Amino acid sequence: MLFSSQIFLWFFLPLVLLAYRIAPGLKAKNAVLLVFSLLFYARGEPKYIILMLLSICLNYMFGLGIQRAGENRRNRTALLWMCVGINLCLLGYFKYFNFFLQIGNRLLGGEVLAYRDIALPIGISFYTFQAMSYVIDVWKGENKAQKNLWDLALYISFFPQLIAGPIVKYHDIEKQLAERKTDLSGFCYGIKRFCYGLGKKVIISNSMALAADQIYGLPFQHVGTALAWSAVGLYTLQIYFDFSGYSDMAIGLGRMFGFRFMENFNYPYLSKSITEFWRRWHISLSTWFRVYVYIPLGGNRKGVYRTYLNLFLVFCLTGLWHGAALNFVFWGIYYGILIVLERVTGKKPGWLGTMFLVVMGWLMFRVTSMRGILILLKNMFIPCAGLYPIELYITPKTLLLAAAGILLCGPLQALFPGLKKRLFDEEYIGVPDIAVMSAIFLYSVLLLISSTYNPFIYFRF
Repeated sequence: MLFSSQIFLWFFLPLVLLAYRIAPGLKAKNAVLLVFSLLFYARGEPKYIILMLLSICLNYMFGLGIQRAGENRRNRTALLWMCVGINLCLLGYFKYFNFFLQIGNRLLGGEVLAYRDIALPIGISFYTFQAMSYVIDVWKGENKAQKNLWDLALYISFFPQLIAGPIVKYHDIEKQLAERKTDLSGFCYGIKRFCYGLGKKVIISNSMALAADQIYGLPFQHVGTALAWSAVGLYTLQIYFDFSGYSDMAIGLGRMFGFRFMENFNYPYLSKSITEFWRRWHISLSTWFRVYVYIPLGGNRKGVYRTYLNLFLVFCLTGLWHGAALNFVFWGIYYGILIVLERVTGKKPGWLGTMFLVVMGWLMFRVTSMRGILILLKNMFIPCAGLYPIELYITPKTLLLAAAGILLCGPLQALFPGLKKRLFDEEYIGVPDIAVMSAIFLYSVLLLISSTYNPFIYFRF
């Protein structure tokens, strides 16, 4: 179930808000959120609700076991590695089993190993990483093990951030599970963030996606230079407004129920270096890898060359996290090389250079075939006309929305800081804000009614 769907907007969300409002106390409110979160997940993946419940129980028991081990570091560490290993095995089986079989078959020179029909559970990467962060933090002593199974279940399964993040660390939300308030200003701010996120997703991202998908569906060898550049430009806008819009909706929904989630995007297309880009893009994932992979590997504490290796490994894993396909692996390697080069040279490519490198990365992210990537790169840099006229796919409406997307992904907010402050103002929502929110919501609903095209890139990550 997507947030930008009719069933969510008109049935699920009103029901959960009503049930939450009439629930008598915090425990009852948490129970309401847990039940609706499980229903939310079951609506999309009924058979895999058991897998998520298994993950919850598994990490709950290991968290208690690590805490009961007390000062016995050997036992605590053994339990931690066992828990992390089981989590990664579950994630690896459902997400990467056939991928590694494919690699094995290529090395063996034929279809020697039989593939399995394995459907990828929705949001498994997100909730597995959240569950592991909880257990690791218990081991580190940053928080105590949660004795209430239902509160831990709510943390892992909470529907606003269940299928697409942001990845919430347990110690950031522990107190909110036990004590929080939902005041009118927080609720209204939640509505504002949700409406803005809905507009990003439905009005801009879906329009970019429609044109980009049509172009990427063509035979690449017949795509001309202008069309190839248009496609990757449209996708650059699509993925930002798609994912940041969904994160805005998640943050807004959390505030409606009294939760504060971390910001997941900070205008990444304003970055002047690749390092800065990754501090602004998918912040919760970058933070997770820094805290739970980069620092445990030694970070920058074991010499220059070890630092470079650690950075490179982290970005290789980041690429693999995004999907079980070679293009994601190469995408991670690509960013690992760029990050290390920035460290080695001490030079930053500047805004234009950074955006060029990011756009090239999105081409690699979008096109699953390495041959397809090479063909498109050739067509982009060696001028050719192609067989398909650009006006068949890039309409005046697409151009207008693309121009709006370019302005709204950061430049307009940088030129007018007051606009950015107004967008994130939690205390004051005036008549102009209400008018803008209403217009965005109504237009988004009209678009959802008139079209069934409503893709979401990160839906199965």
